[in-house]
Amino acid sequence: MPSITKQLADTVTSVGVHAAYGDPVDLDGTTIVPVACAWYGFGAGEGRGQGTGLVESGLGGDGSGEGGAGGGAAFPVGAYVTRDGRTRFEPNTIALLAVGVPFVWVAGRALSRVVRALKR
Repeated sequence: MPSITKQLADTVTSVGVHAAYGDPVDLDGTTIVPVACAWYGFGAGEGRGQGTGLVESGLGGDGSGEGGAGGGAAFPVGAYVTRDGRTRFEPNTIALLAVGVPFVWVAGRALSRVVRALKR
């Protein structure tokens, strides 16, 4: 198990900025660098002890076990675009809408409760 943990740690440290910024792409004199908000995590566990009722059910009985899992996600935020010597950030409008809709809903609920409390 220690070698797996070391391999995971080495992988995580090498990911770093590469998870948020993609490789630059050149298209007809325009350079595009994709930007994402990325996160990941992993965990592992190990157990020892006697299982209760497992022997009678035929599922084993020494109670020992090991396990691990990991996962991650990336949210495309936009891209840095360089044209004619000028660089600017161009957001991903679909992603901004996906984030904005729940925010507006929560803000609206909070505002309505504040107004209702002030009326009393």
